[in-house]
Amino acid sequence: MSLMYTRGNSGRRFRRTAVALIVLVAAGAAAWKGASLWRKGEAPADAGSPSLPMATATYSDSGPGLHGPEPMLANIFAQIEQNRLESALALTENLLERYPKFRLGHLIKGDLLLARTRPLETFGNAPDAPADKLADLRAEAMVRLRGYREKPPADTVPRYLMQMVPEQKYAVVVDTQKSRLYLYENDQKAGRPRFVADYYITQGKLGAEKSKEGDKKTPIGVYHVTSSLPREKLADLYGSGAFPINYPNEWDKRQGRNGHGIWLHGTPSDTFSRPPRASDGCVVLSNQDLDAVAKNLQVGLTPVIISNSVEWLSLDDWNKERTELNRQMESWRSDWESRDVEKFLAHYSDNFKSGAQGLADFAQQKRQVNAGKEWIKVKLSDVSMFRAPDKEDYVVVTFEQTYRSNNLNNQMKKRQYWVREKGTWKIIYEGAA
Repeated sequence: MSLMYTRGNSGRRFRRTAVALIVLVAAGAAAWKGASLWRKGEAPADAGSPSLPMATATYSDSGPGLHGPEPMLANIFAQIEQNRLESALALTENLLERYPKFRLGHLIKGDLLLARTRPLETFGNAPDAPADKLADLRAEAMVRLRGYREKPPADTVPRYLMQMVPEQKYAVVVDTQKSRLYLYENDQKAGRPRFVADYYITQGKLGAEKSKEGDKKTPIGVYHVTSSLPREKLADLYGSGAFPINYPNEWDKRQGRNGHGIWLHGTPSDTFSRPPRASDGCVVLSNQDLDAVAKNLQVGLTPVIISNSVEWLSLDDWNKERTELNRQMESWRSDWESRDVEKFLAHYSDNFKSGAQGLADFAQQKRQVNAGKEWIKVKLSDVSMFRAPDKEDYVVVTFEQTYRSNNLNNQMKKRQYWVREKGTWKIIYEGAA
């Protein structure tokens, strides 16, 4: 099946299969019927003429506004859908003038030039190019356009951002299936995280769910930025900067996961962006996007939640979840003050472990300590809560703890991991943050 296109008044005709157009449908249009780019003759019989949804002006996009790569790509493909190939070519040249190292843009330009002379068999007609490189660019086209159109649902928040402290200005949420990074601001006036922008990202060559050193996978879990590495201290591979995160965290270590060196970082100087799966496990952004995100990252504070697929909650459900856990934390604090050791210990999982200390040793220590207490006062402040994504149902709770008693006063920053067991939240890990 091929379509005929007419150029201007000259009557010059272009032939192009519907396949090259379908790349946009694969990025999220309602008429999309499959997960792969269709080659000639492979489009479903009922596909009809695809209709591409146009993004509205209310969206926040990566890059400099409407001149970012994804809005420009969307305009290019919209022109192609409307059979305006010369207009699409002009827009592609504008894209490459702004982003000369954008390989996907060069591939599209090549297709549009080739369409002047013969039908296109598929998106990415470069017969001498390695098949794997073309597949990478096709995958990038799909996830970029899908991400551009599929913004977070209105009046929802990522389930994982349960509670932020005032000092945490922003949070990062990564969706590996969509190759997308979402930036959220801690909107204290509204009392909720607020969507700011989203960006295309690269993940590990072999996908997500990292478990061991060298597996070329990106970890899934709750992390935070631990340091900032400037360009001058990095090899060119890491681009304009890098932000290491605390993988493996305490939960990862409990699960026997290992490895190190998971960073958010940029791209080499000769590259605008990398394919969706190309890193050794890091989350990679274009240098311009990393620079935009970097302005909002705080070492030791900014949470980075990496998920397979982001789960969105309505504001009502989001409030219910965090209210429930706050209530459990208050019960734990109150039972500690009561000096009723058994009620206090009931908040801890049978699988509790902190360092080499399991629940039995922890309980024995608490009973010995409490025997000398006449009174206890515990104050919690600056409580943050971040829920783990996907199957691992735990919440990382970090807070400032002020402890006073008849024979000891101290203050510390504490971190706990809470898990749900038989419908009740229990502490499975506790230690200094």
